[in-house]
Amino acid sequence: MQLTEEQVKILQSTGDIKINAVAGSGKTTTVIEYAKSRSSNARILYLAFNKSVKLEAQKKFTAKGLHNVLVETAHSLAFKHIVPKHNYQIKANGYKTNELVQVLQLSNSGEKLLEFVFANHISKFAAYFCNSDKLKISELNYLDIVSGEKATKLVKVNYKYIEHQTRIFLSKMDKGEIEITHDFYLKKFQLAQPQLNFDYILFDEGQDASAAMLDVFFKQKATKVIVGDTHQQIYGWRFAVNSLEKASYPTYFLSASFRFCENIAKLAIQTLQYKTLINQSIDFKINGLGNESNIKSNAIIARTNLGLLLKAIEYVTETKNDKKIYFEGNINSYTYADDGTSLYDVLNLHLGKKHAIKDSLIKQMTTLSDLEDYIRKTEDIQLGMMAEIVKEYEGEIPAIIQKIKNRHVENDKKELANMVFSTVHRCKGMEYDCVELVNDFVNEEKIENSLLKNGNDDYALAKINEEINLLYVAVTRTKNILKIPETLLPKDFPTSPKIVVIKVAEDTKNETKQTKSTFNPAPKPSSKTPSKSNYMLESKEKYGSAYAPWTFDLDEELLEMYQSGYTMKEMAEHFGRSRGAIISRIEKLELREEEF
Repeated sequence: MQLTEEQVKILQSTGDIKINAVAGSGKTTTVIEYAKSRSSNARILYLAFNKSVKLEAQKKFTAKGLHNVLVETAHSLAFKHIVPKHNYQIKANGYKTNELVQVLQLSNSGEKLLEFVFANHISKFAAYFCNSDKLKISELNYLDIVSGEKATKLVKVNYKYIEHQTRIFLSKMDKGEIEITHDFYLKKFQLAQPQLNFDYILFDEGQDASAAMLDVFFKQKATKVIVGDTHQQIYGWRFAVNSLEKASYPTYFLSASFRFCENIAKLAIQTLQYKTLINQSIDFKINGLGNESNIKSNAIIARTNLGLLLKAIEYVTETKNDKKIYFEGNINSYTYADDGTSLYDVLNLHLGKKHAIKDSLIKQMTTLSDLEDYIRKTEDIQLGMMAEIVKEYEGEIPAIIQKIKNRHVENDKKELANMVFSTVHRCKGMEYDCVELVNDFVNEEKIENSLLKNGNDDYALAKINEEINLLYVAVTRTKNILKIPETLLPKDFPTSPKIVVIKVAEDTKNETKQTKSTFNPAPKPSSKTPSKSNYMLESKEKYGSAYAPWTFDLDEELLEMYQSGYTMKEMAEHFGRSRGAIISRIEKLELREEEF
C-alpha cells in the first residue's frame, strides 16, 4: 500500500511517541504497519478499546502474518493477571441499585427511597475510584463529579456516610465476600504496579482510556505508542481522561481522512471551533481525501437514546412496512438503563400498574413524581430519558416498540437494513455512506446558554467540551452525504452537494428535550383554569399552520392546558402541532428546567 508522508514518519520514529489522528485517517492501518516494520522477534502488545475492536484487530494482524502481536483490551489484560490468581467471581453486569442496598444492608432513615439514592451514589463513587489512578479513596473528592443542585446538597450532607459505605463495598469485593465488578479488577491490576514483558506497547483510542489503565501504560519499560484523536473523547462519563494531553511524548499527526471529502472536513473543523467559546484554542487540520459516490448504507445518529427512539418512531410510522431497520448494539439495550431498569417498568409506574413492575427500585415508588425526585437526587440521566418517553407516549409505547422490533433485522443481516439507527456512542469507529443527524446535539446557542447559567465552572466546561466532541464524532461518520439540521450547522457555513441541510420548523428550533436530565413538576392548576372538556370542544383547525408563530394568546392557552395536566399528545392534537413543538414551546416558556 502507498503510505502518506505522515505515516512514513511514524514508521521511522524511535522511542515513545503519541499520534494524534483525525477521524478516518487509517490509524489502525498505521499501527499495523508500525508493528510490521519492527523486528519479527519483537514482543508487541496492542491494546484495543473494546472487544469488537479487539476481534477486528486480531484478524488484521493475523492477515499480515504478525503472529508476534498480542491483542488485548485493558480489561482482558487485567482479568488474566488478577481474577484467576484471587479466584474472584465476576458480577458481569455490575450491581443494580437494589442489589447494592441488600449487599450493604442500607437502611432508610425515614426519607422515602433514601437508601436507594445512597446506593446509586456509592456505586458511582466506587466506579470513580476504580477508574482513577489514585491509591486511596480519600485522595478523591466525589463531589467533583456531582453537579445537580439537589444531588450536590444531598451528597454534601451525607458525604462521610457515602464514602464509608463505598469503602465497605470495595472491601467486600477485595476479600471475595461478594462478586467483583469489571472496574474493580482493573483497579486491582493498576494497584499491583505490573511490569509487562513486551518490547512495544501500542495503545489505540487512547483519548478514551481510564486514568487507571494509563497509569499502568505509562509505567512500562517498553517502547510506548499511544494513538487517538484529542477531539474524539466522548467517555468522560466513564471517567476517561485525554491521554494524548497527558503523554509528554513527541507528537506525530495523521491529518488526512480517507473517509470523507473536503467539505465534510471543513464542517468538522468548524464544529470544533465551538471550543473557542470555552477558551480553547483550536489549531487543527483535516484534509478530506475521501471520494465515495455510492449510497449503500444509511444511518440516523442521535446524541441520546430518547432522541433516537423518537426518530425511529417517526421512521416506522412514515415509511413502508418493507423498509427494514437495524439498531447498533442490542436493540433491547435502548429500552433498558445500565442498572437493568426497563422502560416498561417506568411505564407501568406511570399507569399505576404496580403489580406489573419487576424492578425492585421502581416497585418502591408510588408515582412518576417519585421517580423524578429520585432522578434529581442521583442525576440518573438514563432513567430521566425513560421518564420523558413515558410521559410523551404513555400507553402507546408497547405497540410502538413492537412495531420497531418487527422491522428490525438480525445482527448478522445488518447489510439488509434500509436504515441503521445509532447513538453517537454506539457508532464510535463506524462509518456509513449517508448519515442523518438528529436535532439533539449541542449547538452554539446551547453552549452560550450553558455558559450564562454555569459560568466557568470546570465541570460544566468539561461537559461542554465533550458535547462538542460528540457532534464532531457524529459529523465524521459519513463517507459521502451528511444530512444535518440547520440548527446544528455553524453560522454562515456554505452548503454543498455533500451537505444536505434539514429545515427545522420555527417553533422547534430551540428544542432541547432530548438532552434534559432534570425535571420540574408541572405547576399546580389555577382555580381559574378551564376544564379539559371546554378545551376539547374547540377545533384545532383555528390555529392554522403547524409552523405558524406562537402568539401571546396561544402561549396563555398552552400554559393553562399544561397547568391543567393535559398530556403532550392532547396538547399536540389541540394545537395541530407535533409533540416536539409543544415540548419545545413549554421549555421556551421556562415551565421546565433545561440542562445539557
